[in-house]
This record gives sequence, structure tokens and C-alpha cells, in this order.
Amino acid sequence: MLPQLPLGLAFTQPHSFEHYYGGANLEAVTMLERCAGGEGEIFLYLWGETGTGKSHLLQACCRKAHSLGQRVAYLPLAELRIHPPTILEGLEHADLVCADDIGAIAGNPPWEQAFFHCFNRLRERTARLIVADRKSPAQLPIRLADLHTRLTWGLTLPLKPLSDSDKLAALQLRARHLGLELSPQVGQFLLTRYPRDLPSLWRLLEQLDRATLAAKRRLTIPFLRQYLRENPCKF
Repeated sequence: MLPQLPLGLAFTQPHSFEHYYGGANLEAVTMLERCAGGEGEIFLYLWGETGTGKSHLLQACCRKAHSLGQRVAYLPLAELRIHPPTILEGLEHADLVCADDIGAIAGNPPWEQAFFHCFNRLRERTARLIVADRKSPAQLPIRLADLHTRLTWGLTLPLKPLSDSDKLAALQLRARHLGLELSPQVGQFLLTRYPRDLPSLWRLLEQLDRATLAAKRRLTIPFLRQYLRENPCKF
């Protein structure tokens, strides 16, 4: 049996590959999908700056594997590190383990040791492991040399920041999934006047979706100007 993770820390968010715009990262997304489906590499290391969608992709991997009847575990290590590392025991019985923010346990000897042993047990059973962080394996400040070495064994997948045209396409994709019509003109208006990091734009889109539904209006530039003028503290 898989260990019982602390309440609220298992993967629950509705992230999927269909909701992720790959753009220049399409090859990395394809490799992740193959791994989640039980094909290709059994160990992948995903890295990229904040806002490139690492957590989204890890949870998408978990969702896909789970939909295929596989046992999965999503580990948000930045949250889990406040718990004893014994929660990693038994994870080798999973088919897929996705460990987010591996750098969060750097410099924490008990956690580094526990993850090292977990890595070895997963490898012995040929279970699949996907690790993600903002930094590349070579840049990680992991002190346990053996763990640092193992984290360089897998196929490394760097995520590139999206170009402006890719951000616009990503905005339109997210809007379609919300049921919100986002014209190129409105999307460009948002990109040129408001925070350009995707997490902030996603939150803004969700707020605009609720606002247009409440007002029973389409999302146009005049509506957008009015809404943002009336809600300046949110941005």
C-alpha cells in the first residue's frame, strides 16, 4: 500500500496535458506524457523558472497515469518538508512518483537521506520518477553527494519561457477551457498592460470569467478597462 500523505497534499488539482500550452516546450511535454503512460524513460528531471508550469505538468502526469489505473504519488516537497521524511516510506510501490521542488529539501540532512533511499527503492522496482525544480541538477545545492549524483542520472528536460506569441496562445487556450471568449486584441491588451507571468494571468482570467458571467457581458477591451479600474487593488 502507498503511504498516507498528509491531508490536502495529494494531487487534486484539475491540471491536465490538454490545459497546458507547450509552445517551444512541446518535446519536453511529449517525453512527460510518454513517461506518465508507462513508456520511454523511467526517470526525468524537469526544470525551469517560476511560471513555466512545472507543477501543472507533474500533476498532469499523475492524472494521466491514474486514469490508466496506475498507482501515483504527487509530492509537493516545499509543503511536505515540515513533516517527518518517513512519509516517503512505501512509495516504491507506486507506478509513478512526481516530486516537485526538490531544491526545497536541500541542506536538510534527514530529508536528503530519506529521498536518496526512496530513489534507490524506486529504481530497484523500476518505478517511474519525475523530479522538478527551478534549478538544473548541476545547480542544486544538495549536500548529500550520492543523491546529487543520482539526480543527474535521468533525462533532463529544461522548460523554456514562452515567447509573447506563445503567451497569447496559452491565454486563449486557458480562456477556452474556462468557457471565456478571448480575442487576440483583448489578449494582447492584457499582455502589454498587466503582469506577464502566467500564474498572475491565470488568476486574472478566472476573475474576468466570473465578472463577465455576473455582468452577462462579453470580454471586450471597454469591459476590461472598466473592471480593472473598479478593482485596482487586485492587480
